[in-house]
Amino acid sequence: MDEPLEIEQEGVGTPAWAAFGDLMAGVLGAFVLVLAAALVGQLDLANKLEAEVQQRQAEQARREALERALAGPLAESLKSGRITLVEGRIGISGAVLFATGSDQLHAEGRALIKSLAVPLRTYLAQRDEILMVSGFTDDRGLLGGRFADNWELSAQRALTVTRTLMAEGLPPDAVFAAAFGPQQPVASNDDASGRALNRRVEIAPTPRPRRAAASAP
Repeated sequence: MDEPLEIEQEGVGTPAWAAFGDLMAGVLGAFVLVLAAALVGQLDLANKLEAEVQQRQAEQARREALERALAGPLAESLKSGRITLVEGRIGISGAVLFATGSDQLHAEGRALIKSLAVPLRTYLAQRDEILMVSGFTDDRGLLGGRFADNWELSAQRALTVTRTLMAEGLPPDAVFAAAFGPQQPVASNDDASGRALNRRVEIAPTPRPRRAAASAP
């Protein structure tokens, strides 16, 4: 008696567990990739947070060092309200330094700048920083005078303070002037007391810009 003819069909008899295993391997691979991406993202975030914390700590240390350096000359001036020290910025009332519409220092203002020069020079000698001297005004237009507008007045006042600091021994490469005119007010310009606060000069240490590397020949 003849034996039955066996006919093999392609694909028939492939175990179901093999296909399931391939599927699970793909799912597992995708999960590993997602997990790796998440870990890389978390590591990058942690590094950014650490850098931000270090930056804040450095800024806090800089402010504290400045306060210690200026403790002597600032003591009486802070009590009298002639100057302020906020977030590492020395603010000096414009009325203490200049007459209305003028860039010429009062005798009191010149004495105050001179009292700051020595401790500021010592502070800068110990750190890789420079001073930014910024001039600010209120938003009222100028009535006559030799200045075209508040921008020019704020620039000339900042230059006057900068040159006085240099005359008292600060290196020319350690101080620069900036003008902000009526921008960045610290109080409302709607009343006289607010405008008086906005008329000011600020002196603030800032990191020294890094010099670009010399180009290769």
